[in-house]
Amino acid sequence: MINGEFGFWANRNEPIRADPLRESGRADVVIVGGGYTGLWTALALRAADPSLDIAVLEAEQFGFGASGRNGGWLSSKPVGMRRVLARGSGREAVLDVERRLLETMETVVDEFAAAGVDIGAERGGWIQVARTAPELARLQSSLAGHRSWGLGEEHVRLVDGDALRERIDIHDAVGALVSPDCVRVDPFLLLRGVVERARAAGIRLYERSRVTAVEPGAVRVGALELRAQRIVLGTEGYTAGLAGRGREMLPLNSAMIATRRLDDAEWARIGWDPAAGLSGSAHTYFYGQRTPDGRIIIGGRGKPYRFGSGFDDRGQVDHGTVRALEAIVEDLFPGLGAEAEYAWCGVLGVPRDWTPFIDWDSGSGILQLGGYAGQGVTAARLAADAAAALLTGSDDPIARIPWVRQRPRRWEPEPLRWIGANGLYRAYSVADWVEQRSSSPRTSVIAKVADVIAGR
Repeated sequence: MINGEFGFWANRNEPIRADPLRESGRADVVIVGGGYTGLWTALALRAADPSLDIAVLEAEQFGFGASGRNGGWLSSKPVGMRRVLARGSGREAVLDVERRLLETMETVVDEFAAAGVDIGAERGGWIQVARTAPELARLQSSLAGHRSWGLGEEHVRLVDGDALRERIDIHDAVGALVSPDCVRVDPFLLLRGVVERARAAGIRLYERSRVTAVEPGAVRVGALELRAQRIVLGTEGYTAGLAGRGREMLPLNSAMIATRRLDDAEWARIGWDPAAGLSGSAHTYFYGQRTPDGRIIIGGRGKPYRFGSGFDDRGQVDHGTVRALEAIVEDLFPGLGAEAEYAWCGVLGVPRDWTPFIDWDSGSGILQLGGYAGQGVTAARLAADAAAALLTGSDDPIARIPWVRQRPRRWEPEPLRWIGANGLYRAYSVADWVEQRSSSPRTSVIAKVADVIAGR
């Protein structure tokens, strides 16, 4: 088994290369973070003002973070907590940002298709399966919520277990929410496509250039300094690595495996729609996809949080988490015996209110954006477009989407953060255990209490 680094996606693609920053200097805009957020922001700025000198600084390699390691869902699923956004901006603003997510998903696909760039895009929608009575009840409640926010049958609907089995045969499935609004992509190919567009646009790209300090008007990379009137922090889950910012975003760990290739007979038995994204409705969430070369990819939290907002050890996944993810595959498809051939992990950025933000402080010249909490493949592009509008003083309505707001309050100090994150995950695991053994459709009280504590 290949364990760590970028995981399956990078192993099947050529690496992305760029030089490090070698001397101090100036730029009009410096962007910290070389993932989707930083790169899309650079491109949006270039489109808004072609005269800008833009530099992007990446601490490791481009795509080292979640942008190169994710589950490959380019979807229009709502991002963040609707009630949080509505409280600050109103219902219509929330409806607007959700319409924009759908438009953004289509735009990304169309732009790369028009340019003849392969990002592995294939439209298959998403499926969220329920396997217990409480899970089905939660899906019914979720559907009612979607309807109340204007999502009609053409965007999401509930199917029973028999209808679900026409698309995928999951053991003990009793129903699912299904939606056409998701495109399967190869996240590393998508990242490469964005990098190459940035290069072609004349944006300066630097990797192995870790920013050690950020202040109004300048960032430091070791002994070097890059000065700029405008600075963008697109560091997402790795924000805690910047001095003084350890509590702004929780770096939540997510681990993934890719199984061996399944043969045609095994796929015929499973019946998985080739490009459909799959997720669960248990409190301990899983997600996955069927890859173009015939593997199952499954992801989940594993060990959700490391003390002191620590990061992964270059994508290495512990043995217990690998076994747990293999057990999910076996539980979904008994007797398949699809052991892992790849394992990897990484962190995603979670703000205290679980909702994206774009915080522009014109006084300091620093803009920070992110907080997609695992839904960033599409959201990063939309947030980047809004950030560029703010940075260039545009009156485009995108500069007023509800994500444009002050950064949420900080997370609790240690050890409360570690106790809370890991204790809540344990509580959700117990809640799942209770629900699996209950005939009641009610969600476990344990999970309800955990939701309140987590702020979800």
